Amino acid sequence: MIVYPNAKINIGLYVTEKRPDGYHNIETLFVPVPHMRDILEVLPSDTFEVKVYNLDIQDKLCTKAYETLRRDFDLPPVVINLYKNIPVGAGLGGGSSDAAFTLKALNELFHLGIADDRLAEYAAGIGSDCPFFIYDSPMTAKGRGEMLTPYNISLEGYEIRIFPQDVFVSTKEAYAGITPRFPSIPLEKALQYPLEKWKDVLFNDFEESIFGKYPQLAQEKQRLYDEGAVYAAMSGSGSSIFGLFRR
Repeated sequence: MIVYPNAKINIGLYVTEKRPDGYHNIETLFVPVPHMRDILEVLPSDTFEVKVYNLDIQDKLCTKAYETLRRDFDLPPVVINLYKNIPVGAGLGGGSSDAAFTLKALNELFHLGIADDRLAEYAAGIGSDCPFFIYDSPMTAKGRGEMLTPYNISLEGYEIRIFPQDVFVSTKEAYAGITPRFPSIPLEKALQYPLEKWKDVLFNDFEESIFGKYPQLAQEKQRLYDEGAVYAAMSGSGSSIFGLFRR
């Protein structure tokens, strides 16, 4: 079975509170990006193995997805072939998407009959934004990112252009520069503004500290505005910069 885990972008991203468990509460809008995808193949095998192609990285999340389901279901060994197109440490959710699509592929391949809501619960145990990729449609997210609400948004007439940067920003590094606070304009209210106004009301809280450390990212964001982007921002905790352009 072959599936195509896709990337996501964050439109608005606020880190609102530090939680007692050490995590942070966030508010954001996840939007899937269908044209940026990995390729993931799951095949029955004699032994379990994950092979990663195109990037020299060690897989952890696909393995964790398999082990998560194996605890509750009698899964046979599989080999997972993962061809990476989504860059790592780019704020595009590539690893989380791979894990979520592994869950979905295993569910379908072995006829486990797990409903999406239950599959999302499994995904939440793997990573904060993994549940989003189970549904893979625009959703606002709160909590650690696992409290999802479908959001009706149309970007028809606009093109999402993503520009990965030659900068790796770890989640730990990104959160180290954050002072949690609630936005002056709540996320869902800001999203109701005309798209042309988003640059004045929708922000990514990680940009302040990360742009200070990597000024080339701020320059890239400004370049997109100079080239006609209606809205531009860093995705997630960085470092990719995306722009919304009129088609």
